[in-house]
Amino acid sequence: MNPPTTPPSILDMAELATPMAIRVAATLSLVDHAGSAGATAQRLAAACGAAEPALRRLLDHLVTVGVFDFDEESGRYRPTSLGAQMGEDSPEGVKPLLDINRAGGRAELAFVDLLETITTGAPAYPRRYGREFWADLDAEPHLRRSFDAQMNWRYRTQAAQIAERFGWGRFAEILDVGGGDGQVLEAILRAHPGVRGRVLDLPPTSAAAAERFAAAGLGDRAGAVPGSFFDPLPTGADAYLLSDILHDWDDEHAREILTGCRRAAAPEGTVVVIEAVRGRGVGTAMDLFMLMCFAGKERTFGELTALAEECGLILRGSAPVSDGRTALEFGVGRSPR
Repeated sequence: MNPPTTPPSILDMAELATPMAIRVAATLSLVDHAGSAGATAQRLAAACGAAEPALRRLLDHLVTVGVFDFDEESGRYRPTSLGAQMGEDSPEGVKPLLDINRAGGRAELAFVDLLETITTGAPAYPRRYGREFWADLDAEPHLRRSFDAQMNWRYRTQAAQIAERFGWGRFAEILDVGGGDGQVLEAILRAHPGVRGRVLDLPPTSAAAAERFAAAGLGDRAGAVPGSFFDPLPTGADAYLLSDILHDWDDEHAREILTGCRRAAAPEGTVVVIEAVRGRGVGTAMDLFMLMCFAGKERTFGELTALAEECGLILRGSAPVSDGRTALEFGVGRSPR
């Protein structure tokens, strides 16, 4: 006879102690300070500038949830294999998403104002921090750097997949609109030697893209243009790429971005949209984050194609191009009324 099981409690899903303890541990770099040999609470407190009694209680909870082990004989706290994922050099690369002082972890904390978002429809991030997410990055260079690093982490394996699984070789020149520091474009140009390209993004990110291309030996085929995708785009490219751009914006701004690409691509250019389509690689949690942070949204395939059609773009085809991401290829149709 099986022992009775305890029914699940909604409180277990709602408690905040564990997720916040993990985020604080990542922010204080406890895994890196402890190392594989471990360290005492006293030593860790001195290394990260924490109050020892309070830190000890945090560490004890991290032991309870399996993130750290504690050796009573030596008094040392040592990260478990699970906790080691928070290390700066961990292959999982999750620390930027947890560190409260970096763009990703900072944005997640705005969830505490989710009630305001749900009742008003407005993003919570400006309510918590006094300015919109993108303005925050512009005002705080360290946030901009951490955001760019986070984007590189997201594409660490997918950039090569995107380059290999789509027919970029058809295009003589690509403009990667909002392409960050050029990670995806670099992968495309490496995989397709006959293609040239440029990244358009805000400074200093565009300057970082130029440096990347030079370091990769692609300076003769790649360049960077400082600018915003809300301004008129450079004309003359054969393909205009929007990779993980539209989900950051509400429908009104997404139409503005798509319309700008259509105008620059006319009359015979192509617009390629790469997104984690809702129901094809992205779920409701990320959709809620986009709403809370940017007033953006994760769209279904139908929503993306309908949005593009409103901007004078006609779907030519679509295909998965990386784990969880789909490419939608659009041609220029009639100008919208």
